Amino acid sequence: MTSPSEQRGEPARVLGAGDATLIGAGAMIGAGVFAVFAPAAHRAGVWLPVAMLIAAVVAYCNATSSARLAARHAESGGTYVYGRERLGEVWGYLAGWSFVVGKVASCAVMALTFAAYVLPGYERAVAVSAVVVLTAVNYVGLRRSLAVTRVLLAGVLLALGAVVVAAWTGGGADPARLDLGADWPGFFGLFGAAGMVFFAFAGYARVSTLAGEVRDARVIPRAVTASLVGVLLVYLAVGVSALAVLGPRNLARSVAPVEDLALASAGPWLVWVVAVGAAMACLGALLSLVLGVSRTVLAMSADGHLPRALASIHPRFGVPHRAELAVGAVVVVLVLSVDLRGAIGFSAFGVLVYYAIANASALRLGPEENRPPLLVPIVGLVGCVVLALSLPTGSVLVGAAVLAVGAGVWLGRHWWSGRASAGLSGP
Repeated sequence: MTSPSEQRGEPARVLGAGDATLIGAGAMIGAGVFAVFAPAAHRAGVWLPVAMLIAAVVAYCNATSSARLAARHAESGGTYVYGRERLGEVWGYLAGWSFVVGKVASCAVMALTFAAYVLPGYERAVAVSAVVVLTAVNYVGLRRSLAVTRVLLAGVLLALGAVVVAAWTGGGADPARLDLGADWPGFFGLFGAAGMVFFAFAGYARVSTLAGEVRDARVIPRAVTASLVGVLLVYLAVGVSALAVLGPRNLARSVAPVEDLALASAGPWLVWVVAVGAAMACLGALLSLVLGVSRTVLAMSADGHLPRALASIHPRFGVPHRAELAVGAVVVVLVLSVDLRGAIGFSAFGVLVYYAIANASALRLGPEENRPPLLVPIVGLVGCVVLALSLPTGSVLVGAAVLAVGAGVWLGRHWWSGRASAGLSGP
């Protein structure tokens, strides 16, 4: 028997408050925590925890704006929907374009990174297998995805917890390495590091993207805030531990910072624990990314920006099954044809553009629509712009190029539609 939402062609509303919080936390505690601290420490040095707090403030403003908007527009699609409804169709389209293009590439990166941990030398075959399996998990319903997310998140938290405990009980941690009086990185370095760390927080609004599958939209703001605060505490614990044990210079030079922290704190046995945790984090991130991207594809397809055939809900499982299959197929093609691990910097730029549009949309909420205090979307909007422009120049240029391609596609489509309409209405 189908639910009313399924009968109307909408996703099934199966998420409660705890489930929504789990989705948000599982999306954030992904592979980023195992890699982002080294490049961020290169920019910020011992000021890394301050950069993390700056990123968290911007993320909180973005999350609050997204959550209030999701409560008013409780449908799948996230900022694509908010921009369309509050700013105009083109802004929603650019938000959706930035999200889909950047996150599809991120899916391929997560799959390849997982494969590198599990079976080096056979990365592409293992990555394709991971994409196929997780797409199948998502296909059979959100409840299955939640069950897998619980297992993966528990494994990652256990691994990170073991590393933090070992760091402070193994005798290698030196609080003197946390002295903020040394090596001021300058505001450009500090904000650049915050922009990199922000990328590791980027899954906090996954709940908003899945708003069409939450039973009670009023729980969305609480779920987003709870998941963000919890993940910030985890990141601070790991980042401060890495600085205290490795020092800012060694951390900045590290290729695998959490593994180096584990090796310095407890030896090779803990490195294996971290490797397992990192592999699980990659799977969790990939699972969440496919969920979020497919819901944005669903919304964009329903509006005709992508093939309308993708805007289909499975009558039994209540998921956008064609969108999920399409996302999985594109990721498999990328995994088999391109190595994106060294060219993914534009994803952080795209995420910041996406949330800048979310904050601008929140400014259009009225007082009767539970609008957040105006300072929240203003800080979020300005913060997104500052962090985006503080990223490495290559990331900014590639991100701007991707955005320009999206704008070109939009203009070309409207030009063609205008010509077609003129032809139909002509003599």
